[in-house]
Amino acid sequence: MYALIWLLPVTLMLGGGGLVLFLWCVRSGQFEDLDGAAWRILQDDKPRPPSRREAHHRES
Repeated sequence: MYALIWLLPVTLMLGGGGLVLFLWCVRSGQFEDLDGAAWRILQDDKPRPPSRREAHHRES
């Protein structure tokens, strides 16, 4: 019973802190573009070097 006196307020404070952080993230726009990062990882940042076959074909 004595543990509940400490655990209940600690649990409520941690839950409230998590809720405050979540609301801050929503208001600051953290969840605006959920698909952008997924698509950016698939795009090439720089052109790839030609393969040996392509380089040999250009020389001929």
